[in-house]
Amino acid sequence: MTSAFTKTRPIVALLLAGACVVPPIVATVLVPTPAQAWRIVYDPSNYAQNVLTAARTLEQINNQIRSLQNEAQMLINQAQNLASLPYSALQTLQANVAQTQALLAQAQNLAFEVGQIDQAFQSEYGAVSLSVSEAQIVADARSRWENTVSGLQDALKVQAGVVGNIDSNRAEMAALVGESQGAEGALQATQAGNQLLALQSQQLSDLIAVISANGRAEALSEAERATAAEQGRVQRERFLTPGTGYQPGNARMFNGN
Repeated sequence: MTSAFTKTRPIVALLLAGACVVPPIVATVLVPTPAQAWRIVYDPSNYAQNVLTAARTLEQINNQIRSLQNEAQMLINQAQNLASLPYSALQTLQANVAQTQALLAQAQNLAFEVGQIDQAFQSEYGAVSLSVSEAQIVADARSRWENTVSGLQDALKVQAGVVGNIDSNRAEMAALVGESQGAEGALQATQAGNQLLALQSQQLSDLIAVISANGRAEALSEAERATAAEQGRVQRERFLTPGTGYQPGNARMFNGN
């Protein structure tokens, strides 16, 4: 029995030695390490491409914002250009023109009418007939003198009215120039310029009225002078025309004896 145990002892020792040398393979395969489970891969080229894409997108957004800002500014400018001028001198200018027209309409005796002028020149400033009586000659001469005096008076009234418009025109001109310089847009500047032209037109109308009134007075004076010369010629011719002379007749004196 001792010899059998002695024979088998080397085999058991060899088996135990092999068991100690071989590692536990199953435990090594079933338990993974944490570094292998959470590994992250970093790609530099992909990251750069993403950054460039984000930059381009931001640039597009900025361009859209600038475009909207430009459109908004354009609308603001259009609104300013279309804004109407809050000041108007039309009422004052129309009042000045109406005043001058009223003064012209007050022309005495011989108005600014073609038909009336023709009629007056045919009746009062025409040729003087030799058959007209002395009384009629004197009456026509007085009528012509009254026309001349009335024309001079009307001219002075028109001149006074036009001079009275100077102050209001000066105030309107200052106001319109101020509105033009402070205009916010093209429409306001244009309207201010148009009103300045209207003011100049009204001033030209006053000037034409003064020239017309003065011309009327001068024409009446010249017409009176020319007719007076014709009247003097007729009276002189009448005086120099031979008459019937002295004709003798019966004279009665002292109670018919």
